[in-house]
Amino acid sequence: MKTREIIGKIIIFPLLLGISFLAGCGRPKEPLSRTGFYFDTVITISLYDKREEKLLDQCFSMAQSYENLLSKTVENSDVWNINHGNGQPVGVSDDTLTLLRAALSYARLTDGRIDPTIGPVTKLWDFSPSSDGLIPSQEDLEEALSHVGYEKILIEGNTVCLSDPQAEIDLGFIAKGYIADRLKDYLLSQGVESATINLGGNVLAIGSRPDNSPFRIGIQEPFAPEGTAALVLPVTDLSVVSSGIYERYFEKDSTIYHHILDTKTGYPVQNSLFEVTILSESSMDGDALSTTCFLLGLEDGMNLIESLENTEAVFLTSDGSAHASSGLDF
Repeated sequence: MKTREIIGKIIIFPLLLGISFLAGCGRPKEPLSRTGFYFDTVITISLYDKREEKLLDQCFSMAQSYENLLSKTVENSDVWNINHGNGQPVGVSDDTLTLLRAALSYARLTDGRIDPTIGPVTKLWDFSPSSDGLIPSQEDLEEALSHVGYEKILIEGNTVCLSDPQAEIDLGFIAKGYIADRLKDYLLSQGVESATINLGGNVLAIGSRPDNSPFRIGIQEPFAPEGTAALVLPVTDLSVVSSGIYERYFEKDSTIYHHILDTKTGYPVQNSLFEVTILSESSMDGDALSTTCFLLGLEDGMNLIESLENTEAVFLTSDGSAHASSGLDF
């Protein structure tokens, strides 16, 4: 494990981290890009070697379809139907089955530290910009936690049900990564060899830049002006996904309450981590691992990353350091 100091100073405070694209040497060729709002975030898809608007049309059509399929808040989505099925089997798509099985594999891997049935707990918290900072009562958290348990998801054939009708599936920790992978598959099928898919900071690079140089993805320096990079990662044909306390939070009585919740307590997890960034071939795995490693903490999270092939990570900690897995050099 390698450690280095981040540019500037990091202190325990809500971070404003993000992912930005940095131009290489010389004047870059402007890509064909489009931006929209899906999955409760701004998404941007950029094509560097194709100038065909119909490719972006299809990508954004797919984004809409996946939102209608996987969002827990869109009425009659697969996830909405399962959550409102009163424990009865619900027929779902192959995409939903694939995603649920992947989510369950991470739940088993972490012994429930990450759990797709966290929905009853997440409903008690409001981390939106308009949040009034209400902290759920211990009684309400304990009641919600009694309905959390990935074993409650029962899959038979193409049907899914919840053995506890008050359980609720939330795939927010993995869905954007899965969708990014599907968008990549489509673009590859159309001959695209240089592109970026940015689903609200969940970035997937297809190939490299047209001049064969890697995409340079910057991780926003905390508290610096937007676009100031703390770290710059050269990336070719990889996914880069970050999870951290900066994404959704509120502050109350000098304590930061953020959206990454401990499935044992129902409260935001408390450890030395500010942010975890995962580099992987699969964006779905990167999405799930960024949250998983944050929940596990620096030592156990790093041990997990080191046990996986073709997967690297950077952990940003509250003492102002960046801890990189052994395969990274930055």
